[in-house]
Amino acid sequence: METSSSAANQRLRDSRVHRLRLIQQSESAKMNDVEEIDLYEVLGISNSASKVEIKKAYHKAALAHHPDKVAVEEREEAEIRFKSAKQAYEILSDDDKRHLYDTHGMAAFDPARGGGEQPDMDDILAAMMGGMGGFGGMPGMGGFGGMPGGPGRNVPRKGRSVEQEYEVTLEELYKGKTTKFSNTKNIVCNQCEGSGGKKGSKSHDCSACNGRGAKQVLRQVGPGLVTQETVACSNCSGSGQVIPEKQRCKKCKGKKVVESKNVLELYIPRGARQGERIVLAGEADQLPDQEPGDIIFTLDEAEHETFERAGADLRAILKISLAEALTGFNRVVLTHLDGRGIALNVQQPNGKVLRPGQVLKVPGEGMPMKRSDAKGDLYLQVDVEFPEDGWLKDDAALKRVQEALPAPQPAGEKHDEVEEVEVDFDADMEDFGAGSGDPRAGGAEWEDEEEEGGPQCATQ
Repeated sequence: METSSSAANQRLRDSRVHRLRLIQQSESAKMNDVEEIDLYEVLGISNSASKVEIKKAYHKAALAHHPDKVAVEEREEAEIRFKSAKQAYEILSDDDKRHLYDTHGMAAFDPARGGGEQPDMDDILAAMMGGMGGFGGMPGMGGFGGMPGGPGRNVPRKGRSVEQEYEVTLEELYKGKTTKFSNTKNIVCNQCEGSGGKKGSKSHDCSACNGRGAKQVLRQVGPGLVTQETVACSNCSGSGQVIPEKQRCKKCKGKKVVESKNVLELYIPRGARQGERIVLAGEADQLPDQEPGDIIFTLDEAEHETFERAGADLRAILKISLAEALTGFNRVVLTHLDGRGIALNVQQPNGKVLRPGQVLKVPGEGMPMKRSDAKGDLYLQVDVEFPEDGWLKDDAALKRVQEALPAPQPAGEKHDEVEEVEVDFDADMEDFGAGSGDPRAGGAEWEDEEEEGGPQCATQ
């Protein structure tokens, strides 16, 4: 009987878990119907703006669009803009609400779907599981309790990290770079040591999170697919407790944290690459009883006007004149990323003629390799610049060039009939077979041969 009862309870749990998944999917589907608003655009800031920047932008917008500050005929439009700015500030200045907006957009604040909060997973579970003790009583499943911060409180061990792109030039990646910047973040109040209250004050459970310090919220990760994650409660700053107003700390006003400015140093090593992440550990916002998150920079390599990069190798175009291609040269051909002039000595007579598209390799003149003194290679692709039309001014000059150049090979085939035809010197291969529907039109087959390294059979 005991085994039968246990199996029945298990089936009931499985059924309720299935119902929970359906609720998640339903909430995710509803999110797609809400008109989207770019709150960052409303305030004229980037999505990486700090709280100070958000506050300044709101004050500026509120002053510019306050209905009492404009002409009567403009008040209706000003009131709309004023309310939009106020709404944007209320959401973006609150960590929890900003996270919800960044994750779900305005769907997270649609009144028809619960008025601005995502479903609290703990509340749903408690209602569905009844007296069964939640997931904590299910075989093989850990409960939501037992996380750092005490029994029953879901305080994440580590705070949220801040990620943003950092654009760097190829010169900076070649030489390395160290830069300092000012950072504004929240730190635990030193006057109340993160309690939020005066000495001897008494706190009570936060009504927003029921004393847990955090909430389980739904986050959409794809069409019809949601996941759940734990976020710190903004009402109690993740502590699970709030202080009555009269007993709150005068410095942090009960928020447990205060804003602080510090100077950080970002070091980009020589040879770093596109997409590489540089982590400033523990430099994000602090919360009581929680390890601060990190500031993470992802390197975004700016396009360079001279060089292209692939791994540790560099590529550039070597522009030479027709005379240099035929007779050689000895000169600086380009400026390297560290400012050095790169000179080539290609002297005739050595029997070498440089041809358009030919590739020269300069060993050891590519990008530095991290944690090494070695460098990649520099590849130079020859681009022969032919003289302008009409550069041969007279027949005498033409004859001298003809005598200097190799004579054309005589035709090997005899023809019974020869016809001289006209020629268009400004044709375009895009016109080749145009409008015929033939897949080889427009020079496609010619391009494929160049890309694949040689002629390809049309049928396999």
